[in-house]
Amino acid sequence: MSYIKLSKHGETPFEKLLGYVPEISHKWAQLESAFFQSQTFSSEFLEQVRRALAFNNLCQYCMAKAGKPDENPESIKLEQALSFANCYAIDHQTIDEQYIEQMKQYFSEGELVELIAFCSFISAAQKFGASLGLQPREYYVE
Repeated sequence: MSYIKLSKHGETPFEKLLGYVPEISHKWAQLESAFFQSQTFSSEFLEQVRRALAFNNLCQYCMAKAGKPDENPESIKLEQALSFANCYAIDHQTIDEQYIEQMKQYFSEGELVELIAFCSFISAAQKFGASLGLQPREYYVE
């Protein structure tokens, strides 16, 4: 169970934790939808990045959601994104100008900005969940 009792607002345990502040929860959901509806990366691509971040951010709820990212990424671009996500979650200070220049071999500047924004947003969600002891969905009785 989480360290804070779930609110009555929201459908998932994560949403119910954030449900204590409905105005933020609503905007949070809008931003998440914006990322997954963007034409820049497919939802499958972003889900793989989300999974990589989950295991480095140690959010039990997030790790249980869909498991680890694929061990053999479908493309070099996804492989690079997963590598970036790992670096970002473990120690974002290792990402310097040289690292970004290397990433430009695979991503446009716009794609890089969106990838980093996505990693930032998802890491915030996962650290929020981990900080409040959010557990996999099956731990919560409806």
